[in-house]
Amino acid sequence: MVVKASIIQRISAAADDLPTKFSPLEGGCIGDVFRVDLKHGGAIVAKVGELGGGLAIEGMMLDYLARNSRLPVPQVLYAMDDLLVMSHIDGGDALNPQSQRHAAELLANLHGLTADQFGFPMDTLIGGLVQPNLWTDHWCEFFRDQRLLYMARQALDAGRLPRRLMRRIESLAEKLETWIDDAAQPSLLHGDLWTGNVLCKGNQIAGFVDPAVYYGDAEIELAFSTLFGTFGEPF
Repeated sequence: MVVKASIIQRISAAADDLPTKFSPLEGGCIGDVFRVDLKHGGAIVAKVGELGGGLAIEGMMLDYLARNSRLPVPQVLYAMDDLLVMSHIDGGDALNPQSQRHAAELLANLHGLTADQFGFPMDTLIGGLVQPNLWTDHWCEFFRDQRLLYMARQALDAGRLPRRLMRRIESLAEKLETWIDDAAQPSLLHGDLWTGNVLCKGNQIAGFVDPAVYYGDAEIELAFSTLFGTFGEPF
């Protein structure tokens, strides 16, 4: 991808330095991601998307975690819908037992931050999907209406979910309280905890990226990491 001159100018202003090299990075569900080397040394990360792409929301979520928790996240230098500029985190190592335990400590601390209800002050994003967060008193109700049924309907409308499976999901939703304990307290969540969003350096977690924050049951964060096989027994 050729980076437009107007984007390069905005990146330069955000970094207060001149970009000299753009190297593609993995990821980028809602934009192309680059490591940007700078003229006077060091590097930053830039996500380049389209207007309406939601990068401003991603920047807000990273800033919220930086201001309200001890979770290590990139520093946001610039955030608009089509461009997100962040500090670069050096973290290309594989997770090992020590870094898994470090991740557990960081996430336990994050989940200790609570709210009075489930939700968030605004809707957020998970990947390219809107994630509704209307404040709700009960976890079972929140998960049923704003996660399970909402996302299933999005998949159905996109032609990615068979109607017969949608009926089964609706049947499950009607008796969800049978399967989900409604006694959880609302904990601050990263919200998209899979391997690609956990950056490790040596025996430590260097940072967490691409959040989908809200206040929910901390168990869903642990389930998410299990779904993608992110952590093992040390965690």
